Amino acid sequence: MNPILSEFFQGTCFNAYDYFGAHATIRNHQQGVVFRVYAPNAFVVELIGDFNNWTPVQMTPSRSGVFELFWAEAKAGQRYKYRVHAFEQDSYRDRCDPFGRCSELRPNTASIITDGAKYQFSDSGWRAARGNHYNQPINIYEVHAGSWRKHEDGSWLNYRELAESLIPYCKAHFYNYIEFLPLAEHPFDGSWGYQESGYFAVTSRYGTPEDFCYLVDQCHKHGIGVIMDFVPVHFIPDEYALARFDGSTLYEYPDHSGVRLSEWGSCNFDLVKPIVRSFLQSAADFWLTVCHCDGLRFDAIRNVIYLQGDERNGVNPSGTYFLQQCNKGLRARHPHALLIAEDSTNLIKVTAPVQYDGLGFDYKWDLGWMNDTLSYFMLPPEQRPAAHHRLTFSMSYFYDNLHLLPLSHDEVVHGKKALLDKMWGDYDQKFAQCRTLFTYMYTHPGKKLNFMGNELGEFREWDEALQLDWNLLEYPKHIGFEHYLMDLSQFYLENPALHQDEYDMRAFQWLDANDSEHSVYSYFRTAGGQTLLVVLNLSNRKYPNYTLQFDRPTTLRELISSDTSKYGGRDVTNDWVIYSDDHNRAQIVLAPLGSYIFRVTQ
Repeated sequence: MNPILSEFFQGTCFNAYDYFGAHATIRNHQQGVVFRVYAPNAFVVELIGDFNNWTPVQMTPSRSGVFELFWAEAKAGQRYKYRVHAFEQDSYRDRCDPFGRCSELRPNTASIITDGAKYQFSDSGWRAARGNHYNQPINIYEVHAGSWRKHEDGSWLNYRELAESLIPYCKAHFYNYIEFLPLAEHPFDGSWGYQESGYFAVTSRYGTPEDFCYLVDQCHKHGIGVIMDFVPVHFIPDEYALARFDGSTLYEYPDHSGVRLSEWGSCNFDLVKPIVRSFLQSAADFWLTVCHCDGLRFDAIRNVIYLQGDERNGVNPSGTYFLQQCNKGLRARHPHALLIAEDSTNLIKVTAPVQYDGLGFDYKWDLGWMNDTLSYFMLPPEQRPAAHHRLTFSMSYFYDNLHLLPLSHDEVVHGKKALLDKMWGDYDQKFAQCRTLFTYMYTHPGKKLNFMGNELGEFREWDEALQLDWNLLEYPKHIGFEHYLMDLSQFYLENPALHQDEYDMRAFQWLDANDSEHSVYSYFRTAGGQTLLVVLNLSNRKYPNYTLQFDRPTTLRELISSDTSKYGGRDVTNDWVIYSDDHNRAQIVLAPLGSYIFRVTQ
């Protein structure tokens, strides 16, 4: 038996895409394509496509359940499907290839033969230079490829056009990673890619697989990593894809289980089955190996840990086993890849190594930080003293896992309001608070992720059918806000105190976490021979002589003020060197809803 096939049946395969699907090859001195599909419960599987005028030709079955056929006239660019007869009756379903590398543009569903070796990457230097990322700044720009920008006629930018415009934009805004919402093939634009039909097919909405590889290659050329959103929980229930693929529930849970369908109406992957684990492990590896992505964000991990995401069902051992083995295998193949969990559970070993009974992720989205932070900023100032510790709570559990701070697409849709519009107050107060929100985010320990448009000060919720409101940059407040985010991102990248050793408790220290009366927070960040002091005023009052109490003589020099006029503020700043007095106290001025970063010498 082929070694890939053997591993596939054992649930240990990470490159099943090299065996299954459509592959150019030579047999009996003839150039052609070999097609392989796993359908163990099918009665007959036939191949149809452009190369045979869509006339069904039976594929050869094997005892292992794999159907195979070599076709000499087949070539790259031609469409094909598998006609799967589940029973002896005449009924059948025409299926796209589960391992197909390309698909027709929706609503059409045929797979397309590709030339797997067509694109030649030039990023060997980038890949060789990747190393330990724990002490490096990670500033992620989360992007939906179809709605970042559009042409004047409303059509999408293709992958190569995105390379021309998105990369310089990210460079100018000091993002060093781009995370794409899922780009595996999917039929419904409104799913944003989270209900997929082709796990090995880069969506044809924006071009070919080679075009996408070009985009990744260009990102690497300009020092930007690429993270792909990966969906290991569920798949579409449509008849042309994986659901009841060979007449049986091959990839999903059986009907009698009660969990075949997810809360979204999609089919849950049955992670008990070795072939399903191999399928998903191979899909994950595909983005890292074939497409040269630098990391994966695993979606909806709560639903892997708990069936249907419900803690009352208890931990799903097949789910945690899959995550452990998947991450362990990916780590062995890609030592420096970023493996990120979008997980809302309270498990404390999500980012612990598998050998220590952890799930093996590098980072976990800190959704608790996100929820507490946004709920606080929605409150009117008079209610904030009672909710003061919503902004301090995150540090009480921060070291339980390695956290990433997300302000993602999920927070600006479905009636939740745009980020800026969530803020309490009038027009000016919303901007002032949002600047301070980002000061808090970029100075709080943890890697960073922002959804596209956050930097513009959008007032409109994100809509995948529309491009971002770029016209906002015609208005002074929005221009100043964008400049603040740019300067803050640059400051984060360039100052080691904000990213080195951030998972070491010694790198963060509260100066005063308890000043609820004034709604003021102050804390130190220390690393790389540098100490910074951050002060946040979340009240709507100006404090012209706010007192800071130190434990030793201290000198402060202001580096960033969110209230600077070029950012849209009123220039309430500390433009002088500040020395503590004989009692180690220092006084600073704080703008209403303002934030400040100081260099500290002691």
